[in-house]
Amino acid sequence: MSSTSNHKHTAILDAAYELFGSGGFYETKMSEIAVQAGIAKGTVYLYFKSKEELFMAVTRRDCEGFLQQLQEKLKASDTLAGKLSIIAKHHLYYYYERKRHTKLFFRAPNNNPELVAYMTLFMEEYMQAVVKVLLEGGVSEPELMAQSYIGMLDRLKMDILFDPSFKEEDAYKRAGFAAGLFIKGAMDYLNLGQDDRPVE
Repeated sequence: MSSTSNHKHTAILDAAYELFGSGGFYETKMSEIAVQAGIAKGTVYLYFKSKEELFMAVTRRDCEGFLQQLQEKLKASDTLAGKLSIIAKHHLYYYYERKRHTKLFFRAPNNNPELVAYMTLFMEEYMQAVVKVLLEGGVSEPELMAQSYIGMLDRLKMDILFDPSFKEEDAYKRAGFAAGLFIKGAMDYLNLGQDDRPVE
């Protein structure tokens, strides 16, 4: 892809991200994306055959960026507590940065099997990244721990998406709280004797 072609491709993705995020998939027209990107409508179709294909490309770029950035950030710590704190901050700040683009999540194409399959794959890759951190930290039951941690962070993200008054410092406060609570809870659980653990 030439530099000009690459520039147009990026401009289309940026415009689609902005409009899908603020208006929703069904409400956004390809002609509006073209105007936002500063190119002709026909040019958009040279890169993406349909609005669904364009939405997939926007989603894929966003999710791949999320995972790549997380891996880079994790290099900054060599402790379990530090890495779990990084994961919490990354997770919640990701949604804080998208406060104005919540319709990327809630007004996406319905029943699109390709999108469902991709998001399933993304969530599995994310979970395995957390599992790897927990394994390296010597935690038992790493998959259950990872599911629990991501589930906790996912609940906290809802405040970010639905509370208009939510501030950046609120995201960091919740990230610190979640990481501290999870680390203490996980360590307490692992240190309990078998007889003291909840009945399964």
